[in-house]
Amino acid sequence: MAIEKQVVRYGPMEQFIPEGVRSGDLLTLSGQVSLDASGAVVGEDDIAAQVVQAYKNVKEVLSHFDATMDNIVDEMWLVTDISNVMASMGTVWPLRAEAYGVANPDVSQTLVQVGGLAMPGLMIEVKCIARV
Repeated sequence: MAIEKQVVRYGPMEQFIPEGVRSGDLLTLSGQVSLDASGAVVGEDDIAAQVVQAYKNVKEVLSHFDATMDNIVDEMWLVTDISNVMASMGTVWPLRAEAYGVANPDVSQTLVQVGGLAMPGLMIEVKCIARV
C-alpha cells in the first residue's frame, strides 16, 4: 500500500533531496543549513549568521506547506563544533528564540556534534519535524 505524500523540491539541492515531505499531518523537513538561494554559504566561520540563515530556510520550507514555526514539535541541531556552539549559546540561543517568536518555544530539541556537513564552511544544520 502506497503512502500518500506531498513533496516539495526547490533551491540549489532540488535535484538531490526534497526540502520537505508531508504525510498526513506529519511534516518532516530536510536539514536546513546556511545556504542562500544560489547555494552559497552564508556566514562562513560565523555561527550566529549561520543560525539566522538556517532558520530563515526552515521558515521558507514551512511556508510551502502553509505552516509556520508554531507547527514545529521537534528540532535537532547538527553542529561541527559543539564547544564553539556552547561557548556562543548566549548569542545563538536568543537567535533561536527570535526565529520562533518566543523565548522558550514548546519544541523538543537535540544538539549533536557531527564530523562534517554537506559543504565546507557549514557549521550547523537544523532538522525539524512539524505537525500540520
